[in-house]
Amino acid sequence: MEYFLIIGAFLIGFVIVFIVVPPILRVAYAKQLFEPFEERKIHTKIVPPLGGVAIFIGFILSTILASNGLSFDSLKYIIAAVILMFFIGLKDDLVSISARKKLTIQIFAVLILITMGDIRFTNLHGILGTYDIGYITSVTVSLFSMVVIINAFNLIDGIDGLAAGLSMLAATVFGVWFFISGHFEFAIMSFALVGSLACYFLYNVFGNKNKLFMGDTGSLIIGLILSILVVKFNEFNIIKTTTFAIGGAPAVSFAIIIVPLIDTLRVMTIRIRQRQSPFTADNNHIHHRLLNLFHSHLKVTIIIVSANIIIIAIALLLNNISLNNNIQLLIIFLVGIMFSFIPSILINIRSLKETKGSQAVKQVS
Repeated sequence: MEYFLIIGAFLIGFVIVFIVVPPILRVAYAKQLFEPFEERKIHTKIVPPLGGVAIFIGFILSTILASNGLSFDSLKYIIAAVILMFFIGLKDDLVSISARKKLTIQIFAVLILITMGDIRFTNLHGILGTYDIGYITSVTVSLFSMVVIINAFNLIDGIDGLAAGLSMLAATVFGVWFFISGHFEFAIMSFALVGSLACYFLYNVFGNKNKLFMGDTGSLIIGLILSILVVKFNEFNIIKTTTFAIGGAPAVSFAIIIVPLIDTLRVMTIRIRQRQSPFTADNNHIHHRLLNLFHSHLKVTIIIVSANIIIIAIALLLNNISLNNNIQLLIIFLVGIMFSFIPSILINIRSLKETKGSQAVKQVS
């Protein structure tokens, strides 16, 4: 029975997005619903940023329909929080709003999940020697972590397919674990997101006249959903003796969503070192660097997602050899940092070769 529910969640999400995208595009072009064009954008034509609307509809309907009959007490709070992300993201896509207002709504949505849905960290698995934590600490840690994840996925949405590809990978890994460990309601939620994103991915990457972006609407919703999955994954793994328990849950969950987190940390560090606001938009993201090397959105997306898969595999390997959680987390963090600087190193090597080549030409001439 559960197999059909999981497959149903994926298929319903996929089909709904497939159906709703064409009318969304017709409305967008008829009403000129486009985001303001910016010179730093890497696209040369205006594309409707309303893919998040389709993702929202696909995810909500597929989750509700596929989880019918299951006990899913926190679903109503999850839907409430997703609706808040939907409206604030849609407003930002169409008329632009301040970062402060976006952050305020994000905090409010996450607090709904934490205080009413009881979706929060209650145990740190021995990180820095800490296990069970009190309610205030739990709320603080959960709020900070979830808001960071939301904004990290918001910032990684810079080229075709990247945010969707990374999110599909993360939701698939979480969904498989939730399924094999018996937490079917969150497995359904995970694969509802995968199905919705899979269809959006096709429109976003391979669409021509029917191309669209997910916009802030999509990236904020995705970040919120994945932050929920991260919290539940860690909470379900507090008891290490259960079947399919992951002893190094913090490191594994970090590895699953590491690309947006490390990229955000790296970019903000660069901005601060250059004495700029950490929230200033620029082209220092890892995908921008890789585009200088490969000049293809799809190739860059495949490279980054493949790197993420490798890091997840490393995390699972470390988990199997039962290293201390602090050591696992440190290793995954260092591996992530190393991967994030590879594009810059390759660009510097290419620049050095081009400089030597031009000097050699001058000497010959």
